[in-house]
Amino acid sequence: MSMIKRPFHLQTPTLNALVTRQHPGPDFADLHARALPPAQCDQAQETITQWPQYDATPLHHLPSLAHQLGIAELICKDEGPRFGLGSFKALGGAYAVARIAQEQGPDITVTCATEGNHGRSVAWGAKNAGLRCVIFLHEQVSPAREQAIAQYGAEIIRVPGNYDDAVRECATVAQQRGWQVVSDTSWEGYEAIPRQVMAGYSVIAKEIAQELPQAPTHVFVQAGVGGIATAMLTCLYRAWPTAAIHFAVVEPLSAACLQASALAGGTPQAVKGPFDTLSAGLACGEPAAAVINVLYEGVQSYLAIDDDWIKQAVRLLARPSGSDPHIVAGVSGAAGLGGVLATLGHNDLQTAMGLDAQSRVLVLNTETATDPAAYQEIIA
Repeated sequence: MSMIKRPFHLQTPTLNALVTRQHPGPDFADLHARALPPAQCDQAQETITQWPQYDATPLHHLPSLAHQLGIAELICKDEGPRFGLGSFKALGGAYAVARIAQEQGPDITVTCATEGNHGRSVAWGAKNAGLRCVIFLHEQVSPAREQAIAQYGAEIIRVPGNYDDAVRECATVAQQRGWQVVSDTSWEGYEAIPRQVMAGYSVIAKEIAQELPQAPTHVFVQAGVGGIATAMLTCLYRAWPTAAIHFAVVEPLSAACLQASALAGGTPQAVKGPFDTLSAGLACGEPAAAVINVLYEGVQSYLAIDDDWIKQAVRLLARPSGSDPHIVAGVSGAAGLGGVLATLGHNDLQTAMGLDAQSRVLVLNTETATDPAAYQEIIA
């Protein structure tokens, strides 16, 4: 466990930042192997890349924006086109459903709680596998996201409250009726399926490692309960074990459960709402308990940012300069770049993270404009 000399903590009205570690300690390799076994990732990658709809998503280089930001390189992995479902979630939920159908047969009912994208993936996977699917949505999920799920034949149940309330209701009803929960978050006694979901996400890291000639110096990855952050952390570490990549987790200010858990020494901490953020996919107050240890050991920085940083990121991607490509990013999708912008807006934080003119920065666009009305309002 290698700590920097003085852990750095910054609190402002639009950004809370915690820089805790210089690099993973000697126990990290064993820890990440238990959290997300390499064999499971290999199996998921082999299976998913054989699906008829599979195609690697674009890895965009943004030289003009990198120049504006004063860094050497900015690279964006764009998950918007993934399987036509609009987000990286298409990899995880659908893969877990395919495994369930293979192991348990066609008579099972699969279910989950969702902010939108994970439920869409589970519903799509269930349709492909011929399984019945029931999706739980909390009261603030937009009609557009509901319709995107229902089009795959899923039954919809609305739940009062927030995402965490929907998770609890889904677990209760599923236990009563014998349904199989396909969640991207984990709790005590429920870890195997979330691990399969994360194994599906490992496809993203594999594609990045195959295309990039060298490791990035910094990775900014958005986080809700921690699944995509864990998959990226562990799999990019395996691809470049000696590169000392600086991993930064980005969360909304009002839903920074991973930062709270890091401040508690790696003990899972829930944060209470209301979750005042447009980033619906990141509005999670309770982290996946099974991943906190590996994140605490492997992540160097935790950034909790205001929506204004994310809106700015959405606009920069939508209105590129120079030869940079046009990228359509939803508010959750642009959060990683929002974290970069927030960091560069604070010199002391930038110094603590080692973000400078030599940095090669990787961000993920984890979703396209899955709520078109909200997207148009931001870029208008």
